[in-house]
Amino acid sequence: MTTFPNPASQVLPGRMKRLRRPRAVAALAVLLAGFGGVAPAAFAQQNKPGEYQVKAVYLYNFAKFIDWPPGAEKNSPFTICVLGRDPFGSVLDETLAGETVGSRKPVARRIASAAETKCEILYISASEAGRAKQVLASIDKPGILTVSDVPDFTANGGMIQFVLMDNKIRFEVNLAAAEKAGLTVSSQLLKVATVVRKGASGPNTSP
Repeated sequence: MTTFPNPASQVLPGRMKRLRRPRAVAALAVLLAGFGGVAPAAFAQQNKPGEYQVKAVYLYNFAKFIDWPPGAEKNSPFTICVLGRDPFGSVLDETLAGETVGSRKPVARRIASAAETKCEILYISASEAGRAKQVLASIDKPGILTVSDVPDFTANGGMIQFVLMDNKIRFEVNLAAAEKAGLTVSSQLLKVATVVRKGASGPNTSP
């Protein structure tokens, strides 16, 4: 498994290296601050990543550093769903194109309800901020990783929240919520999280 570098030592350069497919492996220290992993070719070819290009790469890499409970068919798509107003446009589709998660092909889908379709990763858009708690409460199936940039998302039971720190996109992890859903989060991912929540009332850690 790819090792994450220390985020404190990383900077976001003005230019990025061109990486080859299909397994373009490079530290994302070259692409974004603080997160090492697989850089999809569509992202690696950009000269300067936008906010949602970076977040799309994060979503793809979360799939690489989290283990889902067994049960999914090996030939079924690995689905990343976007709930609410889509901030990615074509960027998420381009990031996932030609990539794999294990033996599965990742695909992006836009949905209107969390119960509408099966998702491995559910990104809850900022347009749903007013009902984020209700969305989280409505998810009654295990094995769904919830991600958002809605404020207080992890504090309210979401699993991963994007945050802006020192002009870099980072993330918090609610480990207790992920484990409750049957997900196993890599220690390498936890090391570069800004905050790891280990329980509803227990102490949080900042790696």
